[in-house]
Amino acid sequence: MHTALVKALSRLACGLVFLIGTAMAQTPNPSLAYPIPVEGDAILRNFKFHTNEVFPELKIHYTTVGDAKNPAVLVLHGTTGSGMGMVNPGFAGELFGAGQPLDASKYFIILPDAIGTGKSTKPSDGLRAKFPRYNYDDMVDAQYRLVKEHFKIDRLRLVIGNSMGGMQTWMWATKYPIMDIAVPMASLPTEMSSRNWMLRRLISESIRRDPLWMNGDYKEQPPSASFSSTFYAIATNGGSQAFYKAAPTRAKADAILDSRLAAKYTGDANDHLYQWESSGDYNASSGLEKITATLLAINSADDERNPVEVGVMEREIKRVKKGRYYLIPASPETAGHGTTGQAKWWKAELAKVLAAWGI
Repeated sequence: MHTALVKALSRLACGLVFLIGTAMAQTPNPSLAYPIPVEGDAILRNFKFHTNEVFPELKIHYTTVGDAKNPAVLVLHGTTGSGMGMVNPGFAGELFGAGQPLDASKYFIILPDAIGTGKSTKPSDGLRAKFPRYNYDDMVDAQYRLVKEHFKIDRLRLVIGNSMGGMQTWMWATKYPIMDIAVPMASLPTEMSSRNWMLRRLISESIRRDPLWMNGDYKEQPPSASFSSTFYAIATNGGSQAFYKAAPTRAKADAILDSRLAAKYTGDANDHLYQWESSGDYNASSGLEKITATLLAINSADDERNPVEVGVMEREIKRVKKGRYYLIPASPETAGHGTTGQAKWWKAELAKVLAAWGI
């Protein structure tokens, strides 16, 4: 086929994909009960990391749901996750549909992939262990530029995040106060510490000490990445009551563990190493008095990473002028640190806060 014809057909195909994607963005999907999610990429020029390293082009991938003309909502995912990963029945299915708290016919919902995660620029794209040592500040700066430069949005109705996204929501509220409402979940505003940090560090230590890691230049995924991730998930995610309900005998406990150990590792060791270590210098507590947004902090009573018995949230929320704390009671049906990933436990509280803004 003639080269010019091939190029012309290629351009036509790209145009059709764009038009179809745009139409899909406005088309409700009966099986989802909200508009079909649309994915895209933003290129941030000359992005400067906190290490002073500069990327000429940093790609931030994102998913959107709804019409860009509506009030904007920024949704931030957890460690090793992605924006599209939050478009699931337990989260989006409880929030984005008609009449639900974040009805996508009334809001424009943006779900970015943080630096180093999902389809955004990350170590496994080629640089491996030579990739800049990014932190949460870098992630939040990139999210801010995505909102301001790519989407041309000056004001957000809501920033809501879970786990890592919850910590970044605290940072957003102190660093970039352009939101009406901030809802950090499964997180604390204070310094990364205690068992949470110890176990995160054990993941990175396991990978770095694995002979097959080879300073990041491995030929195959080092087994420590999969094993340490499984260990961390069992130790800090799931809920004691829920685990006991699911595994009241050794045989059932072994069956659950065997299934998780046998699951195919679909991540990348360098990516996961960077993702866990990026939390090392997190601490949003110094700016709590400066928060101007209405803030609803949501945690669960069985959260293994943010134990309620230490009283940190009860103490810190008092420093937020318009802050309120909602604690989800523990039960055999909740899931520990994973509880807030299920919007059914807290969507009524979110609806109350949103109602004050008229939508």
